[in-house]
Amino acid sequence: MFDLTGHTALVTGAGQGMGLGVARALAAQGARVAVNDYYAERAEKAAIQIREAGGTAIGIGTDVTDLASVRAMVADIKRQLGPVDILVNNAGVPVDGMKYAQFVEMPVEHWDLYININLRGVMNCVQSVLPAMYERGWGRIITISSESWRLGVNMGLSLYAASKAGAVGFMRQLSSEIGNRGVTANCISLGIMNNSPHAEATAKKITSVGRAGTPEDVGAAVVYFASKEAAWVTGQVLPLNGGACTG
Repeated sequence: MFDLTGHTALVTGAGQGMGLGVARALAAQGARVAVNDYYAERAEKAAIQIREAGGTAIGIGTDVTDLASVRAMVADIKRQLGPVDILVNNAGVPVDGMKYAQFVEMPVEHWDLYININLRGVMNCVQSVLPAMYERGWGRIITISSESWRLGVNMGLSLYAASKAGAVGFMRQLSSEIGNRGVTANCISLGIMNNSPHAEATAKKITSVGRAGTPEDVGAAVVYFASKEAAWVTGQVLPLNGGACTG
């Protein structure tokens, strides 16, 4: 089960962290993986790690918020690995990092930082890979969201959460348009992950499992959604949160 041999996957924002965990998991199941990152060197470094582990991977530095660049990236992947039939929209943090602020205090020019990467970036990638998926009658689109869209927390995440909620809504509507073409669209909504200094302490308080999530946890969930076994699952949001109560 969950054999991805013969498939080509594109994982955005995969030069490190959760995205790299996803890329590794897909490669381990036999997929040819294109590792995308804003920084080309980081993308290639991640691809080298996958190749050293026995997988097939290339690194591509591309800004997913730029549609022309995304189209060029998808064309390049097709030349090197084959048409993209698994898309994982993982890129989600602006290049300059998160800018936590109460909404009333957030500069207007910061609004688009989140909308561009978490909504327009997802749309750019989907629009670029979907026609070829239609041609082959098979495809998997998986968008990594955040439980911040579901649960209100006073951490200055309003714009980030709004952009993630927008991506969830987009994927749900998209799934109804593409399901009869053999293409599925699902989201994975992440809870507390082990990518911040206080993550483990917080996770012990709010999760049933008592620990923060890992790149391996995310990778396993993505592999399922990407597989042929998940052909009847679409338009769904999987809360990957260690049993945290999020309403």
